[in-house]
Amino acid sequence: MPLQNLRGRVAFIFEEIDFDVDQIVGVKNIKITDIEELAAAAMQDYDPDFRTSVRKGDLLVGNANFGYGHPHYPPMRAMRHLGIAGMIAESFSPGYWRGEVSMGFPQVSCPGILGLVKRWDEVEVDWQQGRVLNLTTGAALPFEPLALADRRMIEAGGLVPYLKQPLEV
Repeated sequence: MPLQNLRGRVAFIFEEIDFDVDQIVGVKNIKITDIEELAAAAMQDYDPDFRTSVRKGDLLVGNANFGYGHPHYPPMRAMRHLGIAGMIAESFSPGYWRGEVSMGFPQVSCPGILGLVKRWDEVEVDWQQGRVLNLTTGAALPFEPLALADRRMIEAGGLVPYLKQPLEV
């Protein structure tokens, strides 16, 4: 099934280079397994109203080497639970990228994204056109194409569903 375009508001912009996603829930909360409790901890140090402001389909934006550090899954599990549909960043840490692609989480590496959007702008990731469009301003930027395996893994919903698909002959 082809990737559906992502369309939503920019719910938050992580401007820090080498942002460690563990900070989203706080290192002290990284071992929480209850998704409601984890989601309640998300973004408290950045925007205490985030949980009530975010809507299903919203997107996150990040700076260069987003996801730096040890790639832990709980922070982005919390974000997905809150409705975050995808991530757009200047670039990604390889370990973070691989881990989130294996979870089926759509991500786009788009150099220049920080200059294209502001918080709460409406944006669209157009997979066919290979661009991020700021629907609020009309500006657009191309993004780096996904590797075929990454695209197929995201389309399938993650590594496990990808591996369960019948082999193409």
